[in-house]
Amino acid sequence: MTLTRRTFLSASAGLAITPVFSRQFAGAAPLPREADIVVIGAGAAGIAAARRVMAANRKVIVVEATSEIGGRCLTDSSTFDVPFDRGARWMHNPETNPMIRLARAAGLEIITAPAGQKIRIGRRNARAGETEEFLAAVVRANRAIDEAARRLDVSCASVLPKDLGDWAGTAEFVLGASFAGKDLKDLSVGDKSRAQDRNTAIGCRQGLGTLIAKLGEQVPLSLSTPANRIVWSNRDVSVETPAGKIAARAAVVTVSTNVLAAGNIKFAPDIPKRALEAASRLSLGSYDRIALQMPGNPLGLSRDDLIIEKSDSMKTGLIFANMGGSALCTVDVGGSFGRDLSAQGEKAMVAFAVEWLTKLFGSEAAAAVKKSSATRWNAAPFALGAMSAAGPGAQSSRKVLGEPFGCIYLAGEATHETLWGTIDGAWDSGERAAEAALRRIGALRDAEPEARPAKQRRRGAGSRIN
Repeated sequence: MTLTRRTFLSASAGLAITPVFSRQFAGAAPLPREADIVVIGAGAAGIAAARRVMAANRKVIVVEATSEIGGRCLTDSSTFDVPFDRGARWMHNPETNPMIRLARAAGLEIITAPAGQKIRIGRRNARAGETEEFLAAVVRANRAIDEAARRLDVSCASVLPKDLGDWAGTAEFVLGASFAGKDLKDLSVGDKSRAQDRNTAIGCRQGLGTLIAKLGEQVPLSLSTPANRIVWSNRDVSVETPAGKIAARAAVVTVSTNVLAAGNIKFAPDIPKRALEAASRLSLGSYDRIALQMPGNPLGLSRDDLIIEKSDSMKTGLIFANMGGSALCTVDVGGSFGRDLSAQGEKAMVAFAVEWLTKLFGSEAAAAVKKSSATRWNAAPFALGAMSAAGPGAQSSRKVLGEPFGCIYLAGEATHETLWGTIDGAWDSGERAAEAALRRIGALRDAEPEARPAKQRRRGAGSRIN
């Protein structure tokens, strides 16, 4: 039986993996010694910030630790016969999202995700009545989370109805591990309740990583240039890299909360304790993809089918099958189970995916796999995880993380209070931070209104991330 998009789509993940294999850039711009604004990180937030600074006719340089543009939004265009988004897969809010307009202007093909998904119960699809039972369980769980968020910011798991029955495990997977990369016991009701509706999912046929790389083509940047130390004050900033120092009047820092909390970039003076604690409380969840090339459609699924299973265990996943009409399928895993599985390495991840598909579709699945690849975002040194998710009591940390200190402005999906965990939120946060930095240095004389997301709509039964 098919679910509606309101039930669950955006589970294909968050923003968050191992370096991608292909990139078309010939090299990076020479490292300048000074700029008006320096941007740390060439992911969606960093590219958005740099483009905003360029639009104001101010000098900007982006320094990126890896050899790729994209951050946690990367597309592998060489391993399989179709582009494989190793990180963010979907955009949302097509009526207001500027990235969709930019993608079309760049000549990329925009696609809308299919309207329906399926539930698998053992070797069969769920019947209509069973699907309605699941939808009712998810609606009730979401309602309980929303009601609890009005009182205290506790864990989502602690407020779930006790009578969800056989659908409790599946509802928890859809609302927790698949939505935010964390189990519901580790997820704030405030964060979940404030998440803006993400039911309309828009993709890019060439891959979202391809889109970010395309949007960064004209941006002055230096790849393979980690920021080792940032010396800051209320007047200026100096960013120290292996290629030299960059003096600027302000900086936009877009690294992940896990990288920030780990102290992988040194600050002098130290980053304020308030900001560091906020980053720690917004730690990244775990979300990875196991890609399997399976010619001949051994699963008997349709193009772009999206499937979950009825499960009483977190040892489960989500299938995105026959992507773009190809032989490529992905099995997405997240939360504590996904984290433990990823820690065992790519071989163990592929073995799980094959075993799991065999359980649901028969032994033909195992024999059909011709090529595989798995992401491991938790092990990626310049990401250290997938998307941010506030723990119980930590929802207010998003606003704290977005507060500037000295001439430093933090940006990234973790700083967005309603679009956290999405490429949409990352892009918007980068533009906001750049505008604030531009005002600080006097580049925007009038107090232009900052871009705001569309009014938050009530979430459906299982709104999701990405």
